[in-house]
Amino acid sequence: MMKFPRRFLLEGLFESATINIIGLTLLFLTPGLVISGLIEWFSADSHHEFSLFATAVIAAVLGLTLRAVTSIADDSMDRPKAIFSVVAWSWVGCVLIGMLPYLFAGVFPWSRIDNALFETISGFSTTGSTVLRDIEATSSGILFWRQLTQWYGGMGIIVLAVTVLPSLGVGGLQLMTAESPGHESDKLRARSIDTAKSLWLVYFGVTITIALLLWATPNVGLYDAVAHGLSTAAIGGFSTKNGSIGSFDSYIVELIIVFGMFVGAMNYNLQYKFWKSKGNFRVFTRSSEWKLYVRITLSFIGVIFLMNWLMDSVDVGTAFRDSLFNVVTLASSTGFGNVRPDGIGNFVLWGTASQLLLLFLMTVGGTFGSTAGGMKIFRMQIGFKALSRELKLIRRPSGEYPIKVGKEKIEEKVVASILGFIALFISLVIIGTVSLTFFFNEDLVTALSGSISAMSNMGPALGEAGPTSNFLEFERGSRSIIAILMIIGRLEIYAVLLMFLSLVDRLKVR
Repeated sequence: MMKFPRRFLLEGLFESATINIIGLTLLFLTPGLVISGLIEWFSADSHHEFSLFATAVIAAVLGLTLRAVTSIADDSMDRPKAIFSVVAWSWVGCVLIGMLPYLFAGVFPWSRIDNALFETISGFSTTGSTVLRDIEATSSGILFWRQLTQWYGGMGIIVLAVTVLPSLGVGGLQLMTAESPGHESDKLRARSIDTAKSLWLVYFGVTITIALLLWATPNVGLYDAVAHGLSTAAIGGFSTKNGSIGSFDSYIVELIIVFGMFVGAMNYNLQYKFWKSKGNFRVFTRSSEWKLYVRITLSFIGVIFLMNWLMDSVDVGTAFRDSLFNVVTLASSTGFGNVRPDGIGNFVLWGTASQLLLLFLMTVGGTFGSTAGGMKIFRMQIGFKALSRELKLIRRPSGEYPIKVGKEKIEEKVVASILGFIALFISLVIIGTVSLTFFFNEDLVTALSGSISAMSNMGPALGEAGPTSNFLEFERGSRSIIAILMIIGRLEIYAVLLMFLSLVDRLKVR
């Protein structure tokens, strides 16, 4: 029997960090596909387990092959362009494999491969927009895989890869911060493997806690509890029900989901420190970003509750219930719906003032180091502080006004990067809005809110993209634009730009 040298198996035939890590991330998808296949196998509704098991085999074989024939150079992960390129291309590779179960099972015909791609992008980007008309008619295993795509994408598949990167001779912290960035003071530890394990420990803990709380609730079975635990922790928004959370028609279920969404949008670094400190709440109160996140959320709950109560002529309980749920689901960029016949959960029907406040929440999103989308609270802080500084410089041009968050002075290059990000975010929203209105005749409210929703990985928006809408109502071209914005939003713009810059540079070299 021919023996392959150890060097070949570990280092491969040629050096390519991107291809090597793509292979590694595909391997991480395999257990989820197998579990989903087993659920499908034992379910009584249908039997599409072959589609899931076959995809698991493809992911495993392809992942092992890519790992075997490539290696990572010692200095290949020292360049930001290379790091972000790895993040982006690994994510793309997982999307291409992740859509196969939908096609193999016939959920979407091959002639509508764009729908399978849209659903998978929406999953891995934790957006939650769907093109499934009848979710409950889809088999259990396929739906569970659909939930898992959000769970994998929530913290970032790249973070999983970080745990083994040290064994490859490269540092992994750069990859983790590229996918789930945070400012320097929030880093847990110097060693990347410890950081990744710590984050995933918290992620698992949040997921299990939400699932157990839901399972303990009357009329919520184990399957639905776990499925919604996965998407809630991931701040995803996919549900196994056509009516999303509103299908349960349970105040208790909504409160559990609200708790999960609120926690999921909080910095996981802080959550880990809170756990390690045995419940020292000062871990959170020392963070200016967390305090602002809480203030914004509570303030908007109060204001929108009053608006809905006074304008919609509903009872106090209903107004508070639906205002609370929808403010948190949009502030955290989750996108669950709680539309009920006796409620006002369809925020498309709310007053104009309330909808404008919701657009602001959709744009800002949650905190750094969380699974939430949007621009993030930290960037908003820096943006407003930079604006304030410019106003002060107009009055006193000779003055020095360093930008601080808490007691931490923010470096000017970081400020410039954040302002550039904000400018790019707004520009892409405008481009998306113009494209949807000009080429596909979408109304302005739908186009603008849909672009913001896609960039913030929100899911629902306003107009025709509301919480009761299905994205099959949009033209194929419109969905393509929305899908592109979802990808850019998930990868935080810079990763996508650097991915293509890296590709251009390679073409130039050739």
